[in-house]
Amino acid sequence: MKILVVGIVVINAFLGLPQSDFELVQLPLPKGTEYRYSQVEPSIAIHPNKPKIMIAGSVLTEYYYSRNGGKSWKSKKMESPYGVYGDPVTIFDNNGRAYYFHLSSYEKTSHLDRIVCQSSKRVCGKFNDGTFPEPNGTKVQDKHWIVVNPKNNELYMTWTQFDAYNSADPKDSSIIVFSKSSDEGMTWSKPLRISKHGGDCLDDDETVEGAVPTVGVNGDIYVTWTGPNGLVMQKSLDGGETWLVEEKQLEKQWGGWTLTIPGIYRANGLPILKCDLSDGPNRGTLYLNWCDQRNGDEDTDVWLMKSSDGGDNWSKPIRVNQDESKRHQFFTWMDIDQSTGYLYFVYYDRRNYSDTQTDVFVTGSFDGGKNFFDIRVSASPFTPNPDFFFGDYLNIAVVKGVVRPIWPRYDNGAVSLWVALLGEQDVFNFLTPLASDD
Repeated sequence: MKILVVGIVVINAFLGLPQSDFELVQLPLPKGTEYRYSQVEPSIAIHPNKPKIMIAGSVLTEYYYSRNGGKSWKSKKMESPYGVYGDPVTIFDNNGRAYYFHLSSYEKTSHLDRIVCQSSKRVCGKFNDGTFPEPNGTKVQDKHWIVVNPKNNELYMTWTQFDAYNSADPKDSSIIVFSKSSDEGMTWSKPLRISKHGGDCLDDDETVEGAVPTVGVNGDIYVTWTGPNGLVMQKSLDGGETWLVEEKQLEKQWGGWTLTIPGIYRANGLPILKCDLSDGPNRGTLYLNWCDQRNGDEDTDVWLMKSSDGGDNWSKPIRVNQDESKRHQFFTWMDIDQSTGYLYFVYYDRRNYSDTQTDVFVTGSFDGGKNFFDIRVSASPFTPNPDFFFGDYLNIAVVKGVVRPIWPRYDNGAVSLWVALLGEQDVFNFLTPLASDD
């Protein structure tokens, strides 16, 4: 067993932790939503200065907001003249402006030809029609992620561009591109290719995908993604104007990024990148989180690597999930509490079952990934339907001790979307009796 140090409390992280008593809240499906696979691929964000205010999104057009810390939510269907077509990413900027990024299906041009940014001064207010980086003809723009620069409030967005989605033609390729906005998303820089090496267009292991940007303590920009060369990283030290001549290879992704998980229609192990901007002992450390099957195709695990020198050198992979069950953990996401530097991960977990029953776990680390604790946050397991599209990832947001994992579950032929109301003090209270038992 691994020993966890929490302040002055020492506990053992062990298999089958008791189920938590954290409050769980179901998010209401907006009226008029007719998409069969609604409420998957969630995104959640917490206001940087007012942690009781939070927003969320889910496939295909859903938007949610809460003004009481997630105890209750209201929802609505997002609309834009450019179409709203999934992959929602919700964020707040430094001033508390709310953003909802999504794919488009613009009737006047072509399907998925742009990434749309809609924003609002108030979470319950009217969102603007949307802006976007310049489209590139009929090329498909897909799987975007965004980060805000805390120094100047610039928005940095990275995503995959397909010459022709799902094309088997070797002349067609996928690349990673970057664009930024310096005026709260009103205008965007011309998309810039930042991947020297491309991939195919089959949306599979040989496609470059999962580009996630983060910002370092000096405003430097880092981006990681995966594809034919495994996990790779790019960086810019001048606000995205110039980049490394070639992306840096970090680690092989065992089993590729399109993982086979029993009972799941599709399971991606795409990477997540974050930087510790706190004043804690790990300030400036980059953390890279992903899933792979280096321990066998029946034992998917959640992994972490870290760099303390701007991505020049990285640690060996560290396993995040603390069980010894040799079963599946998948659909990971990570966030950092920038007030403390504490790490939090959320993922689906089957450690307690020999079939496809699935729980939701949160793993945390209070010492920069040296030690971890696992908490089961789902009220009960669910059994997914392998013929039902269930998305590609979960999400979690953490601000000033407020921890909000979000996930879909499948029951009686339908998906529902849930948030757990965790706080760092709640976590301490939950863990302390376990330490006393040891």
